[in-house]
Amino acid sequence: MARCDVCFHHCDIPEGQRGFCGARTCKDGKVVAGNYGRITALALDPIEKKPLRRFHPDSMVLSVGSYGCNLRCPFCQNHGISWSAEAMACADNAEILTPEALAEMAVRLKSRGNLGLAFTYNEPLVGWEFVRDTARLTREAGLLNVLVTNGTAELKILEHIAPFIDAMNIDLKGFTERYYTNVLGGSLEMVKAFIEQAVQQCHVELTTLIVPGENDSEDEIRALSHWVAGLKDGRSIPLHISRFFPRFHMQDRPATGVRQVCRLADVARETLRYVYTGNC
Repeated sequence: MARCDVCFHHCDIPEGQRGFCGARTCKDGKVVAGNYGRITALALDPIEKKPLRRFHPDSMVLSVGSYGCNLRCPFCQNHGISWSAEAMACADNAEILTPEALAEMAVRLKSRGNLGLAFTYNEPLVGWEFVRDTARLTREAGLLNVLVTNGTAELKILEHIAPFIDAMNIDLKGFTERYYTNVLGGSLEMVKAFIEQAVQQCHVELTTLIVPGENDSEDEIRALSHWVAGLKDGRSIPLHISRFFPRFHMQDRPATGVRQVCRLADVARETLRYVYTGNC
């Protein structure tokens, strides 16, 4: 058995078993990324889909995902490769790509406007070793690297990958510990600490998905945006206010109203310069 040090769960993983995220495993008494190089999704996407609005707009980026996640968002749009039973069933059958092969693919796609790699779809940090190894190679090839993450990781994990990451979109899913703990199975304080450090390292944009009855009050968005404004260059950090649709285990409520999303975006604009609406 060995203890994982990636996030606040600090799973004690028996030999040959998986941790909470489904991606990290114990092998020969050490915790390793069982999803290393196991690719479940691969697509050339517009950079705006990450979403990044103020980082090389109108570019394309090769987006890659594996399996596993250390949160339990009941509305997960990528549950098929994150933490559902389906995700764990397909884990061992995922296509294997080496960092070298993926970096070479990214280079070949430069002719189609590709600027580099985006690690996305599932939670990339539960397999941070693959992110580090691949991002190093794409950087050496003159390309850029993007990380799309929930920010639920210890700061030493960020230290491992930060030298090779050019931009991040980080979910700041709400601004109460109740929501993070009871609904998402996460830690608001860990995410805040991750964001505080990440903005020192690279271009950062944030995303908040507005879930009816959970994190949709003006007071919460006002508190969230005031906190963001207090970060390094905080007033210029882009915030994406995104619309919820019923998905996965959370189909007990309607989609967020478009007018509500726009109103909350206006609340955030009281403090922040760059606020965008999504899924509207």
